[in-house]
Amino acid sequence: MSVTHTDTVSWNNKAFDEIVSNDAGRPVLFTNARVLTMDPLIGTMHGADVLLLVGALIVGVGPGIVTAAQDDNAIVVDCTGMTVVPAVVDAVALVGGRGHRSEYVATLTPGNAGDLLVVPDELAPDVASAQATLLTRPEQVRALVAAGRPVLWAGTDAPGRPTAPEAGIPAAQDMTGSPRVGVWIDKNDFLHQELTADGRYDETRGGRPHAYQGRYWIDGDRIDYLDDLGFWAFGEFQGEDLHHAGYTMRLG
Repeated sequence: MSVTHTDTVSWNNKAFDEIVSNDAGRPVLFTNARVLTMDPLIGTMHGADVLLLVGALIVGVGPGIVTAAQDDNAIVVDCTGMTVVPAVVDAVALVGGRGHRSEYVATLTPGNAGDLLVVPDELAPDVASAQATLLTRPEQVRALVAAGRPVLWAGTDAPGRPTAPEAGIPAAQDMTGSPRVGVWIDKNDFLHQELTADGRYDETRGGRPHAYQGRYWIDGDRIDYLDDLGFWAFGEFQGEDLHHAGYTMRLG
């Protein structure tokens, strides 16, 4: 059967409304789908296979989970005729390049983030085809879910979805009064990184002044750097420490 945009408009409307207004933390169950987990141990599952999400995490994959849907007050999304794939594929895990399953990312493995794509079977003979549908025919996508929250649903943008930042380098931040302005010094006294209130940084390395200079932006506990040489880098504030490029610094 051919798939049209008209067909997708009403896809699981009730379940979608429940997911969007899900303030009680109810689990979300995608049921009766063909599931391409990209996990070498689990593989591909057919027929009554299901994917259960709670919050942002996958907690179960396989047949029969739907039997507990009523007990768990789950929101049920009927995926009959649909294929569920990871929104992003862990190519390293796929070829056996990770030693432990706990290290797998971007696979539909229990414990991983709930990032998944739901596409009609005929458009998803494999994961590559499903992802190509997302990129070239997004109106045919039944659901794109990131960390358990809809991004696309029935071929259209989900309300409340995050807005991508505008392209281009942002304006410098005014950091006047910020407690993070000052000179950060690593424990070996090799790296001195000065963050100034005008959104600039200036590094001294091993006594060599102005080794690197550029702009910085702070978003929560993350700091992004754009060096005057043109490269980007980042760091993370953890308590009183600033971690950057293998260095642990404190405000000196």
